Amino acid sequence: MDGGGEASLLAPVIIVAVLGIRTAFTEIRHPGSARRQRAFTTSRRAMAAAGVVAVSMTAIGWSQAGWAAVAWALLAGALTASLIGKDI
Repeated sequence: MDGGGEASLLAPVIIVAVLGIRTAFTEIRHPGSARRQRAFTTSRRAMAAAGVVAVSMTAIGWSQAGWAAVAWALLAGALTASLIGKDI
């Protein structure tokens, strides 16, 4: 893999780490908040949307970015599920 691909793969990994750290700090300040933030994982609708987004983005981006497309697709799928799974 060329240098650009490795840098492209690193960005979504850093974003996921930052979100995890943010969740941990919020949990320390407000116990139980992590469970509320990640409640979308039990929603079938949110998980189905995440799957559609992840598969679509991977299919579109694979030829250009390879494994970096998978990392970005998983991140986009998780963020989509988070938005859809929120109680409005």
